[in-house]
Amino acid sequence: METGLQQLLRELEQFGEGNDATISDRPRRMLNITRSTGELLGVLVRSAKARQVLEIGTSNGYSTLWLAEACRATGGQVHTVEFSEFKCQLARSNFERSGLGQQIILLQEDAGHVLAETEDDAYDLIFLDSERSEYLGWWPELRRILRPGGLLVVDNAVSHEAEMVGFMAQVKADPAFFCCVVPVGNGEFMATRAVREDAPVAPE
Repeated sequence: METGLQQLLRELEQFGEGNDATISDRPRRMLNITRSTGELLGVLVRSAKARQVLEIGTSNGYSTLWLAEACRATGGQVHTVEFSEFKCQLARSNFERSGLGQQIILLQEDAGHVLAETEDDAYDLIFLDSERSEYLGWWPELRRILRPGGLLVVDNAVSHEAEMVGFMAQVKADPAFFCCVVPVGNGEFMATRAVREDAPVAPE
């Protein structure tokens, strides 16, 4: 990783920690992933050779930079969705500084609308770190736009397990998905969609 990007990530870590320690208003908190989660995302993108990556919940762009840095290695791109204008402004500034602008498309949009407008099997990897109360409602679209063999990663599976339990149960109940929880950072719920040849065949 380039020195300048390393410095920017450290700066954003310090900013996020300091900001969230003093601000209780959720829309103004950064709620960034941990560095260990960022490192995990980078490994996952590279190992899957993911070229089309979707992130829902940009915040100030900290997690996006981990995804984008890995996408630069795969020749891929990150589409990241954030509704807050305030956070989009922060993210744009950080993306400009990062040198990763070609790997990032920032959408200031309602995530539900973006999901509904996305083509089937569009993404190799989806990272979900947004409003957990929306996840169950988003699931049919998330399932549809994740390609066979693709990977869904969802943050806060351990730190906010009570808020995630219904969503995780829904995904686990789908016979086309194989799931686990990885105790990295705040806990990552991971689900991979079976490739078409391995998908369960419905009884006649």
